[in-house]
Amino acid sequence: MASAKKTGAQAYQLKVTLDGIAPPIWRRLLVTSDISLEKLHEVLQVAMGWTNSHLHQFTAGKTCYGMPDVESPAAMEDERDYALSQVAKTKGSKFTYEYDFGDFWEHVIVVEDVRPSDGKTVHPQCLGGARSCPPEDVGSTSGYEHFLEAIRDPKHPEHDELLEWAGGHFDPEAFSVDEANKELEDWRKHGLPMADKEECI
Repeated sequence: MASAKKTGAQAYQLKVTLDGIAPPIWRRLLVTSDISLEKLHEVLQVAMGWTNSHLHQFTAGKTCYGMPDVESPAAMEDERDYALSQVAKTKGSKFTYEYDFGDFWEHVIVVEDVRPSDGKTVHPQCLGGARSCPPEDVGSTSGYEHFLEAIRDPKHPEHDELLEWAGGHFDPEAFSVDEANKELEDWRKHGLPMADKEECI
């Protein structure tokens, strides 16, 4: 089994776009080439605004990477054993990250640039982005469209119910690079909350 490389790391600039939504929801990230796919998953959760509440997988070519199921360990490669540079070797490489196998949020990830780190420590950073990610469990792209239609129209029969479900307020246009980087800094210090495997789908 291949393992994540820890030497000669480069800086990777990634463009992450949530598929199927317009205007696009996207993030531009800077990470090291030797980051494991397990840690990249965590960076994506923080930068996008997800809550690590569901299962996920990466797909590059015909190979899937994630946390193998003990009942079917051959279903996918173990993401802990692979570095980013092993699945996206060059500038222009493209792969996908799927989060929540029920709502099926597919993120298209493109390597926009690869450059030397010059021996400097490169912590995961958010360089840019647009729009808030959908609320968890909103029901995929169609459910999100319905949710937005309802909360934007005070006369919609589900307006009050869905707005309350969302915590009383939701701004689909909200995004702050500074806030994303604060969240990434907090993640570096404290990590992500563990997903509840009994509830994950």
